[in-house]
Amino acid sequence: MTIKRWATALALAGMAGCAFAQAWPSAKPIRLIVGYPPGGGIDFAARTVQVPLQEALGQQIVMDYKPGASGMIAAAELTRAAPDGYTLLLANTGPFAIAPYLQSKKPYDPLTQFTYIGQISQGSYIAATRPDHPARNLKEWVEWAKANAGKVNFASSGAGTSTHLNGELMNQATGLNVTHVPYKGSAPAIQDLIGGQTQLLIDAGSALLPQVKGGKLKALAVTGPKRDPQLPDVPTARELGLGAMEAVGFQGLVAPAGLPQAITDRLAAELAKVLAQPEVKAKFASAGAEVHPLGPVEFAAFVKADNEKWARLIRERKLQLD
Repeated sequence: MTIKRWATALALAGMAGCAFAQAWPSAKPIRLIVGYPPGGGIDFAARTVQVPLQEALGQQIVMDYKPGASGMIAAAELTRAAPDGYTLLLANTGPFAIAPYLQSKKPYDPLTQFTYIGQISQGSYIAATRPDHPARNLKEWVEWAKANAGKVNFASSGAGTSTHLNGELMNQATGLNVTHVPYKGSAPAIQDLIGGQTQLLIDAGSALLPQVKGGKLKALAVTGPKRDPQLPDVPTARELGLGAMEAVGFQGLVAPAGLPQAITDRLAAELAKVLAQPEVKAKFASAGAEVHPLGPVEFAAFVKADNEKWARLIRERKLQLD
């Protein structure tokens, strides 16, 4: 093929791609899979971007809840969907950086079986306990747990979730061996923490902030690199000498592997515009999360680094769910 013909072919391919992107999404509504029950932090993020994104795309976005297995049921379903832009998923740390590595055989590969469109937010986790607990911060809670070895547990929203691994990260960082008590979601875990059946939960701000501000729970620390503006008096784990517990959760938009570049680019561009809206930023801030947009390449790189971090912890702690 001559250079002239090659250039012509590229131009025609580019025109075809643009036409494809312009035609999409006219055929049918877009399905947005959410791997957790309604009412949790992932549902909050999905609903926050749902309406402005569907307005930008000119097509309805329909929520499809597929809870179970720490979000892996939803992620596995996405790998079986056609890469045509009509099936997306609200991704988060658990099923995309943690849960697959807890299986003897990964049900899917987070790094090769998805198209990363854009990161939506990042947020610290909050370590919380009952208001009447004697510890004033997480360092004091660790000291209390050491003095009560064998009698202490921590709650999680399910085995293999980020709340589970945050507890294991605490065990590793402090030399504790606090027992893990898994629940089916954040809501029941929070209720039992309030009721005194468990002594600690390290969960997202969207789940814990209402309880902390309502006086039903006490925040001991945040795990991110800086204090949460919603909790300015609560120290970071690093400030308490627990820097090895530093962690943030992410949320973002993904599609099946092989999504056409033209659709990836359109989705990424429209998502970035949505995340730039002041009202969207304010909604995430009210839930203790920070809008943190990353494009497809940067988002994929961030997830890769997070995979390496949590996979290493899982190996070192010898954790396995099956």
